[in-house]
Amino acid sequence: MIFMITNLIAIIRISEVLIDPFIGNAIDRTVTRWGKFKPWVVLGGVISSIALLLLFTDLGGLNKTNPLMYFILFGIIYLIMDIFYSFKDTGFWSMIPALSLNSSEREKIATFARIGSTIGANIVGVVIMPIVLFFSTSKINPNGDKRGWFWFAFIVAVIGILSALAVGFGTHEVNSKLRETKEKTTLTQVFKILTKNDQLMWLSVAYWFYGLAVNTLNALQLYYFSYILGNPKGYTILYGINTVVGLISVGLFPSLTKKFNRKRLFYLCLTVMLTGIIVFSLASGSLVVSLIGAELFFIPQPLAFLVVLMIISDAVEYGQLKTGHRDEALTLSVRPLVDKLGGAMSNWFVSLVAVMAGMTTGATAQSITSHGRMIFKLCMFGFPALMLVIAGIIFAKKVLLTEEKHAEIVDKLEQIFSKEHADANIKENIQFDLYSPLNGELIDLKDVSDQTFGSLAMGKGFAVKPYSGKIYAPISGVVRTIAPTRHSIAIENEDGVIVLIHIGIGTVQLKGTGFISYVEDGAQVKKGEQILEFWDPVLTKNGIDDTVMVTVVNAKRFNRIDYLVNYGKNVSKLQLVAVLGREINEK
Repeated sequence: MIFMITNLIAIIRISEVLIDPFIGNAIDRTVTRWGKFKPWVVLGGVISSIALLLLFTDLGGLNKTNPLMYFILFGIIYLIMDIFYSFKDTGFWSMIPALSLNSSEREKIATFARIGSTIGANIVGVVIMPIVLFFSTSKINPNGDKRGWFWFAFIVAVIGILSALAVGFGTHEVNSKLRETKEKTTLTQVFKILTKNDQLMWLSVAYWFYGLAVNTLNALQLYYFSYILGNPKGYTILYGINTVVGLISVGLFPSLTKKFNRKRLFYLCLTVMLTGIIVFSLASGSLVVSLIGAELFFIPQPLAFLVVLMIISDAVEYGQLKTGHRDEALTLSVRPLVDKLGGAMSNWFVSLVAVMAGMTTGATAQSITSHGRMIFKLCMFGFPALMLVIAGIIFAKKVLLTEEKHAEIVDKLEQIFSKEHADANIKENIQFDLYSPLNGELIDLKDVSDQTFGSLAMGKGFAVKPYSGKIYAPISGVVRTIAPTRHSIAIENEDGVIVLIHIGIGTVQLKGTGFISYVEDGAQVKKGEQILEFWDPVLTKNGIDDTVMVTVVNAKRFNRIDYLVNYGKNVSKLQLVAVLGREINEK
């Protein structure tokens, strides 16, 4: 029965590789007043927790009275548990791009989430046996009895349900027009959309090789301490150290990415992990050296996970720009998909290594031959090292989605949205007065170095070389979009005219540094109200052109524009600069 159930679980886990993208697609197509993610996190958390609890029972004694029925029901319940856990897991991590469009804010959110998951993952190794033995009827068996395991599962199920409810009631998705998608991805388009996102695909390949290395070495550590070192207690010590070190490692993520950037941090992680493998392989039976090597290998793992998670999150906007679809959950479902595939393959490899090395039932550290030790060490250290090198090469050559590139993509998406939204809300109008939102020197829009604005693709208007960093609303209306980096804003008046104010050229590189926003998306503003502010020395220091572009995005509704101030002259805040109009006899 154990053999049959073990293989059944393996088959279910591998088959889910094809199911996870459809789970992500189902979440993306969800529309409720609570958002698209929270319902699945709560529903998935409750159902998977109840199913888990059932798996820790004998299903009413069927394991003895009707083993075949027990086997069938076990498989069905396990499948339900795994699918709904995937709904919860995918929905949970997919919320990151929905909670913020800013890469830096996403890093902070993911860091806190990872701290929680690190505590949860590692504390199980510490409390599991004390809890099981506490509730067991018999205290003689060191592994506890079915009553003890049931109550342990009950505690886990309760925590699973409560934590899912906490997410459901405690999180709020950001309301942004950029997150709206006019066309939903159909089931037949799922894999087509994924494969079009080349950055997501290459990152997945690199992460798959990385996962093979991590899962293989981590899984073989128990065998190492038991059969190579002959000290099983060393594994328990390692688990306790990992809990503390893991929390410290995760907490350093935001500051490390700020100092090194994500790609460099990933290279640093791989370097430290390879160093750990070398130290681990040269331990020569020393518990202290083994622990040092194991920790050097473990410390970067939470950081590498967060780097991959952040790039996948940013791949949401990359895919949106490239395909026209915004698929948050579908994109984020790739991470657990790769985890499951890598985990299944590494588990198979680990079992093969254990058999080849003679580490089967009844084996001891003394019974392992020198040949078996050599095979084991080659597989435990050589194979993961090779996988990490391959992962690093792919990551360096093919993964090009940096924080700066993502900021540019978000900026481009906002411009596209502003244009599309403007064209969709055109109303008849005779005249529109365009005022300057700041003090400075008036410049012809065609003379700016940004081709998008210079070609008038973002509408007619003018540019200003600023004398101060204070930006005022040139019209009264509603804030339609404001960049996460606070360098651009679009305001729509009651007639549907949209004015876009864009500060500087290439300012997305600053990631919001030196910019302040006094309003938010959807806010009502009055003409003359201060809406933005920037510190010009920051732009100058970074060699960024500080020219401010002011355009009427839906200017095509007007067939003429008259400028009341000559280019090269000074303009003051709220000074009338141009009048856009339509000839009366024009239709």
